Amino acid sequence: MEILEELRPEGADEHPKAKHELLQSTVEIITGICGTVAEAKADLAGTLAEVAAAAERRGLGLMCAGTHPITDWQSQLISPKERYLQLVERMQWLARRLQIFGVHVHVGVRAPEKAIPIVNALCQYVPHFLALSASSPFWVGCDTGLASARAKVFESMPTAGLPYQLSGWDEFETYMETLISTNAIESVREVWWDIRPHPGFGTVELRICDGLPTLDEVGAVAALSQCLVEQFDTQLDRGYTLPTPPSWVLRENKWRAARYGLDADIVVDEKGTVRPVRQSILDLVEDLTPTAKRLECEQELADVERVLAVGASYQRQRAVAAASGGKLEPVVDSLLSEMRTGLPSDGPAGGWSGPVPGPADCSGGHAA
Repeated sequence: MEILEELRPEGADEHPKAKHELLQSTVEIITGICGTVAEAKADLAGTLAEVAAAAERRGLGLMCAGTHPITDWQSQLISPKERYLQLVERMQWLARRLQIFGVHVHVGVRAPEKAIPIVNALCQYVPHFLALSASSPFWVGCDTGLASARAKVFESMPTAGLPYQLSGWDEFETYMETLISTNAIESVREVWWDIRPHPGFGTVELRICDGLPTLDEVGAVAALSQCLVEQFDTQLDRGYTLPTPPSWVLRENKWRAARYGLDADIVVDEKGTVRPVRQSILDLVEDLTPTAKRLECEQELADVERVLAVGASYQRQRAVAAASGGKLEPVVDSLLSEMRTGLPSDGPAGGWSGPVPGPADCSGGHAA
């Protein structure tokens, strides 16, 4: 609250790129409209520096991950904005426990009728994005055994999770109108699908990613997002019909990525063929490299391979916890450090997939 008030320009209601979120302990940082991933990273870095300086003056640090390893959602204060107060009143426990954090990427599309086919096609890459970004193995001081606990916490909201596979824009509008007319939602902003069209911005928004500790990782998922949307947009221009994967495959693959992260084997066809998601990500990067060159994000797309080499955040966090005898305070320190210094040059490639030894059971309470 104090930080955002300090950063608020005189005469303005709020900072243009640093915003309130549901919890008072959270600051949402956004960018303007950017032409390249590098421009978006620079935009984020500028606002992040402002927030970090204001936080430092108060003896506070910044971190970003899908969940905070040790804090309890029950101790968090809700931001005093009418939108959030109404959300908590309506959703109660489901909203109160949303001590989760994500990275959302908007990519522009060139025509409204393309949005739904692109959303449907992007869904097959939910496990790729989730495994790569997974950074929430811990919840209220215990190891959940998942790579992304955030994904499962957020799914509890009635309008969150995988999108419905709709036939086109007309069906999307009908669905939104029904939700609004029946008082299920007030606007499309309350439909928190993992991937959704955003009518106000003319974009497809990928919301599946956990919070990412470094700008390098943000850039990597942004490049992956931009290249995929551009590829699908171009294919539609050429008259192709984009794939609409079966819903059971999408649900199964999302679960596998949330549970096993980069060690997941994902289903790649209706016959039940499985393939390591790690290899699928590498192949996807290779396939998208020509598109990345045209979009001037080849370096950021290559950072996907850097993440695979040093380990996703959930793997790095577990490695720190294991080296600390199961203590999670050093994990928080490592996330603070990564926010300041960037993606580490080495890490637990191959990953730590089991629970961290040491902490007590996960039935509730705080870490020791």
